[in-house]
Order: sequence, then structure tokens, then C-alpha cells
Amino acid sequence: MWTVIYIAQSAKLAERIQERLMNEGFLVKVRQAHVAKQQFEILVPEAELDEVQEVLNDVLHTSYD
Repeated sequence: MWTVIYIAQSAKLAERIQERLMNEGFLVKVRQAHVAKQQFEILVPEAELDEVQEVLNDVLHTSYD
């Protein structure tokens, strides 16, 4: 089952997160959020949730210049 782990505020941020997680070997889906057209849900398999969260925290705390 796929689980939403993050809601990105832009397509660009969603793509960065997806790319980084995929580079780490995770399966990742991105879909437009139903609530707002400018938000994108990042989804991963539920079985990988704990490992993905560690990498996601690193991604979110790394600045992109």
C-alpha cells in the first residue's frame, strides 16, 4: 500500500524529493494533491516508511541554491 509521506508546495520541490529518494533506491510516486492544485503528494510503499523518513529529513534540511 502506498502512503503519503510529504506534501510539497511546488512541482519543483516534489521532483527534487522524488529524485533524491529514487537515487537512494526507494520506490516513489508523486501526484497532485486533491486539496490544492499547487501541492503535490509524495508517496512511498508503507513497508519502506521508516527508512524513507530518515532520508526525507535529510533532503528537507538540505538547502537548494
